[in-house]
Amino acid sequence: MAERKANYAEFWPYYLQEHANPRTRHFHYIGTALVIAIAVFSLATQRWMLMLGMPVAGYFFAWISHAFIERNKPATFTHPLWSLVSDFRMFFLWLTGRLDRELDAAGVAHERAAKAG
Repeated sequence: MAERKANYAEFWPYYLQEHANPRTRHFHYIGTALVIAIAVFSLATQRWMLMLGMPVAGYFFAWISHAFIERNKPATFTHPLWSLVSDFRMFFLWLTGRLDRELDAAGVAHERAAKAG
């Protein structure tokens, strides 16, 4: 089990390091996008029971990627709230093209860094 981090500023780089493989991040993006889609659809149609599928959609893709791609334990088990926040933070940084800077700061090699080297 991963060691507990003292604060979120310590946790964020650790979270990114635990998602070093781009395929792991892509699986997380799928899960996070599905969670958002389910929430929007549920709100639009007022079918509240659909919201029960949100954790399933989000965690399914994340945990599959950790088990079979990254081969580590999800941060959810040691820091559930910070992990949830970080899933959305990573997703929106990726969507806005600002994730590479965060990956660099966390010491995570990624596509842009590999092309530059």
